[in-house]
Amino acid sequence: MSWRNTEIRYGSVSIAMHWLMFFLLVAVYSCIELRELYPKGSDPREAFKMWHFMLGLTVLCLVCVRVGVRLVQVTPGIVPALSNWQNLLAKTLQFLLYGVMIGMPIAGWLILSAAGKPVPFWGLELPSLIAENKDTAEFIEDTHKLIGEISYYLIAGHTIAALLHHYVQKDNTLTRMLPRSKH
Repeated sequence: MSWRNTEIRYGSVSIAMHWLMFFLLVAVYSCIELRELYPKGSDPREAFKMWHFMLGLTVLCLVCVRVGVRLVQVTPGIVPALSNWQNLLAKTLQFLLYGVMIGMPIAGWLILSAAGKPVPFWGLELPSLIAENKDTAEFIEDTHKLIGEISYYLIAGHTIAALLHHYVQKDNTLTRMLPRSKH
């Protein structure tokens, strides 16, 4: 398999980035959900939160690389072609997912900054983006939580659409992004 995209198939770099982002997002969401199993202030809860922050910022770094790769490579076509409304819906959903992958980590960074807390990133402490302000931290955190909940539906919609395209419409939407098996 080529590392570059072709007119009919994503290349290994795009496929690897897609699935790496998927697993990172699963980890980010798992960490924030699993923290609820432990009492506030406990070591495991704080560890899950720290992992949530670090993995979220990793998503931000990698989505920037992914956008760069996407901008310099061709996007494989869907065969048979989508209707206009399906194409618009797909592009809208994709735009929203990229917005989540960029905006949510930045919002998390802003929350920690406004709360006056350290921003951990793999042994580093990132600088604050804004001055400490508890009201601002609370507002951004409420928005972050709401968008996090909405993004569950965006991710589910993306997944359901891929499966519908594969099993109902029987086009190549899903297979363009699957790694090829070696025979």
